[in-house]
Amino acid sequence: MEDKKINSEKIVNHIVHWLKTYAENAKVKGFVVGISGGIDSALVSTLCAKTGLPTLCVEMPIHQAASQVSRGLEHIQFLKNTYKNVTNAIADLTDAFDLMSAALPKVDDLPVLNLTLANTRARLRMTTLYYFAGINNFLVAGTGNKVEDFGVGFFTKYGDGGVDLSPIADLMKSEVRTLATYLGITQNIIKAKPTDGLFGDDRSDEDQLGANYDELEFAMKAFEAGKNETDFNGRELEVFKIYKRLHTINQHKMNPIPVCEISDEVKF
Repeated sequence: MEDKKINSEKIVNHIVHWLKTYAENAKVKGFVVGISGGIDSALVSTLCAKTGLPTLCVEMPIHQAASQVSRGLEHIQFLKNTYKNVTNAIADLTDAFDLMSAALPKVDDLPVLNLTLANTRARLRMTTLYYFAGINNFLVAGTGNKVEDFGVGFFTKYGDGGVDLSPIADLMKSEVRTLATYLGITQNIIKAKPTDGLFGDDRSDEDQLGANYDELEFAMKAFEAGKNETDFNGRELEVFKIYKRLHTINQHKMNPIPVCEISDEVKF
């Protein structure tokens, strides 16, 4: 799918203004962003840097692939060379993750165990980002895009979903690519196969989801337009079914936490 022709300059200015205004109204000093070596965190950290407010980029490896670490470092260096308000920190969480894993009971169902431990990695990183946010009076900037956050729910609840604000959650992945190119983010990151990096191997987001982001973007638009399975066949039908299933089972991530309301008739 060809990237959409959008007004990159106008969108960037809008997001940067939104970020800066929100931070000023919240009376905080700046932003902290977890750097993964992927395009979403690269875009968000660049947008935060463009506000002129202090922006702290944090790498949090946990048995991380060398390629992800090197892409993250490359991007941080790009930011530091371009923006004087950018600093970075490395919090190697490998030992903390291993210690926590060893202290928890194991189960025989390996797929369930591996997925649970993958989500545990994301939650350790969230805790770490809020540590840095707390000691610096910063906001944690989320890196989820629209398909992840509101389409298929491809994020960890209280992990990478635990943030203070989400600057790119109304952008499709194709739009993220367009803005990243406009802002001069390295092609090494833009062209890298998307991965959450939570399993300690080279599996991609597409491997986990069963479809790539361009396909899911198509399915999301079709679903929102009221299309149904009878409107498609072949690969399009397969992708539409994948999207519909994930969109349904992950509603618990995308909807507010349910509150059990107790009326006076029940209380008294």
